[in-house]
Amino acid sequence: MFFDLFRRKKNKDIEDVVLSEADEKRNRMWDLWAEGEIESPYNELMTYQSEVNNGGHHQYFLNTENNGDVRKDIDALCTILPGVLTENIQTAFKSYVELEQDKNIEANEEILEKCDDVFWENEEMINSILENYRFIH
Repeated sequence: MFFDLFRRKKNKDIEDVVLSEADEKRNRMWDLWAEGEIESPYNELMTYQSEVNNGGHHQYFLNTENNGDVRKDIDALCTILPGVLTENIQTAFKSYVELEQDKNIEANEEILEKCDDVFWENEEMINSILENYRFIH
């Protein structure tokens, strides 16, 4: 009973949160992505952002490779990513391939970590691309 009081209070606080229109649109976009309803290349961009944020480029490539055609997805991304991020994903993929072939393991792990850093330093560019897509559609 005592703990239910806190549980209700916490849930009430969550219910009282009012999202801005932009936040509601962002949430709807992620819902559509989860349902597979976002068109290419924005679908690939949202997958890329989600995977890199959860486990870096290594996780992104591994999961994409296991679920589809990673090269096709990278090509789609390169159509909308700015130059710095296009170059970054291509560098990361090259290192991922070499790492999977057990070539220069330490060096390629270091390159992937640097590519993760470049992604996070420039993630606002990705957010901007998604914001523009969100408001157009």
